[in-house]
Amino acid sequence: MTPGDNGASKPEEDDPFGYLYADGQARGAQPPSGGYGYPNAVSRVRAVGERQYPQQQQTYGQQVPQQQGTYGQPTAQYQAPAPQPQPGGLPTGSRMQQNAGRRGPNTKGLLIGAIAVVAAVVIGISVAMFNGDSGDEAKGGASPSPTQSQSTEPQPKATASAPPGELPKADAADASVQLAGGAAKASDVKGAQAAGGTYVGGLNQVGASVTWSVSVPETGPYTFFMRYSATGEDQSMTVTVNGKDFGSKAGLENYRHVADGDFENGWVTSFVYPDLKKGANTLSVSCQAGDKCNVLMDQFWIKKGHVKR
Repeated sequence: MTPGDNGASKPEEDDPFGYLYADGQARGAQPPSGGYGYPNAVSRVRAVGERQYPQQQQTYGQQVPQQQGTYGQPTAQYQAPAPQPQPGGLPTGSRMQQNAGRRGPNTKGLLIGAIAVVAAVVIGISVAMFNGDSGDEAKGGASPSPTQSQSTEPQPKATASAPPGELPKADAADASVQLAGGAAKASDVKGAQAAGGTYVGGLNQVGASVTWSVSVPETGPYTFFMRYSATGEDQSMTVTVNGKDFGSKAGLENYRHVADGDFENGWVTSFVYPDLKKGANTLSVSCQAGDKCNVLMDQFWIKKGHVKR
């Protein structure tokens, strides 16, 4: 087949685009009545912006914002693009960038405050404990004086103690000595070496006694010295150690050979050899039946071992 005019053709053989060519136009080809050259096509030409779109129906219980403006124009709900990250930093305008210049919490100050609170609590507890100990010592420092016993062996008021390395020594009228049975303090006779010249008299009657409470560092033999004044004939009294009879009398002789009643010039010393236990001990000199007790008592002291001076 060669190009050219082959005459009339069947309708189905018509070229739908023949109106575009010269030979087709010569045969009277017309543009098709349908859109885009296809049968039954619909061609509706409208100006830009005139096409209307159906609005969405509002569903019950929901609110659908209506579109504003015309097609192709930005609406009022336009959102600016997200900020782009800057090289080596945070995105411009971000909250992290805005807070970057703010300082964090002052943790150093909080730590110092916590330490100060703990220190104050520790100091308060220490002061409370110290005051409590002082109060206990003040309450327990002085032991109450015992009441006089109804037995023949009186109880001492206190325990005599001595400086380190020394053994106790006490005046017969001292608080560490318990008087009973009519024994009493006096100071009208001169020559006593006790504080204030005070001595103990009233011993010349059955039941009268002086009891000394003393503490020693260790168990063993000791010498118990008594300074007294005796006149006229020699005297002797009963000695008890820790409530038990010593076994022999305390010889209170008139070594100065003074006249009867001359107590001012009769001051001398006598002793016995008791065995004492470590800690508190009681030494008592009393007037019992058969004793001779016309003496004045001045001072007591002890020494370790059996000695004479």
